[in-house]
Amino acid sequence: MSANESAIAPAAESPQRTQWFDLAAIVVCTLAWGTTWFAITKQLGVVDPVVSVTYRFALAAVLLFAWGALRREKLALNRAQHFAALGVGFFTFAVDYSFVYWAEERVTSAVVAVVFASMAFMNLLVFRFAFGQRAPLLAWAAGGLGVLGVGFLSWEEIASAELSNRALAGIGLTLAGVLSAAIGNVYARKGEMAGAGVIASTGWAMGYGAAMLAVFAVATGKTWAFEFTAPYMLSLLHLSLVGSVIAFALYYGLARRRGYATASYISALTPPLAMFVSALFENKSWGVFALGGVVLVLAGQVLLLRSKRAA
Repeated sequence: MSANESAIAPAAESPQRTQWFDLAAIVVCTLAWGTTWFAITKQLGVVDPVVSVTYRFALAAVLLFAWGALRREKLALNRAQHFAALGVGFFTFAVDYSFVYWAEERVTSAVVAVVFASMAFMNLLVFRFAFGQRAPLLAWAAGGLGVLGVGFLSWEEIASAELSNRALAGIGLTLAGVLSAAIGNVYARKGEMAGAGVIASTGWAMGYGAAMLAVFAVATGKTWAFEFTAPYMLSLLHLSLVGSVIAFALYYGLARRRGYATASYISALTPPLAMFVSALFENKSWGVFALGGVVLVLAGQVLLLRSKRAA
């Protein structure tokens, strides 16, 4: 198995302890990102979305560097590692998240979460193009089940969405964000191949992303406001600490052990939780297809993990 192929499937089956840690990483990332869709809605209104994303990843970068320093990890990167971190910063943290925030101004958070369920499928396509990888058929079937399951789970939400030009623009922005995130995973893989540590590379990537967003905000005349309210500040803290520092550290670690297709399938697991949060805080009711959707999503995860072992 080549180094490139290891991005899709691990070189050898993990020990039992690592398997449990990987399962814990999937659960934590699902819980973290499943709640961030709603948290993002608390960032909209007073502060421009680009400025809010800048705050989020600037704070997350500082927290990651502080954590790495406390653990005495190497934070310096070489040229190749910096280039990879720059790519992740641009495509994942600058472009992808700006598109997500803009999309949530146009459609509900649940719809954005549903569209993002195509991440695992997009990841397989992009890695096929970038590295020439041929993913197992089970992986493609798993990605398809994930998208279908989330579609069933959120059918009423999708059907009730008014597909106006504004809503279509929101869906288009989300799809562009999915593609950008998949390209960001390619650069994350390049950073891994260059030997960069997870904490250092992620911290630099978030720092680069925040810096590029700040430059864009200044160049386009965005207003540098800050909303001193509990909802805005608490959601910003949750998005920075839980949704960025903790989730991405676990996500990239999982991707290195299990492959980026497995890690990106989390995007299909988060919508059920996002819909549950929406039911609690936005009075969202569950449809009759919800249970079947959950079953399909979980079946897709099982197939994806089995495809890794088969590969």
